[in-house]
Amino acid sequence: MGRSVCDPNPQRGGGALIFKQTPLAGLYVVEPEILTDDRGLFARTYCEREFSNQGLSLRIVQCNVSSNRLKGTLRGLHYQKDPHGEVKLVTCTRGAIYDVAVDLRRASPTFAKWFGIVLSAENRLMLYVPEGFAHGFQTITDDVELFYQMSQFYVSEAAAGVRWNDPQIGLKWPFPDPILSPRDRSLPLLDDLSDL
Repeated sequence: MGRSVCDPNPQRGGGALIFKQTPLAGLYVVEPEILTDDRGLFARTYCEREFSNQGLSLRIVQCNVSSNRLKGTLRGLHYQKDPHGEVKLVTCTRGAIYDVAVDLRRASPTFAKWFGIVLSAENRLMLYVPEGFAHGFQTITDDVELFYQMSQFYVSEAAAGVRWNDPQIGLKWPFPDPILSPRDRSLPLLDDLSDL
């Protein structure tokens, strides 16, 4: 896993970040370069300079943890309304999830399209979700924990979402009968959203 490091240089600060553009403009899979030796591993998970070099903005003002006990739990699809739109960097620190982002930018050629990827503690991948996207995930193992780095403070009046099974979006979730909160179960359909 990663490349072997016999004598890591502490001045270097760890491995690079690898950015992989998805089919949806602005949405990236971020992979840390893993540095290993006989003690274990080290990886950089965020560097403002490297994100900026990719044209990505992530001013981190808040970090959140989500813990989920059971496989099949679904949270989402959530976003914050303007002017509180947020960028998220999502990492799975325990277990595994199917992570999803949906393009809600009406002027985008990929409006209502989605991208999904497995994030796990094992693969250490991250998903960079820009403003204008709804985000959600479904746990594919028991005992899952996520770590979110956020560009905006949470504003309860701006919290919004779109239904997880909206037929216009056509998401394919790993478990078709998910564990959902009453709030997420009753989120509006895309056609009913007037704030986009």
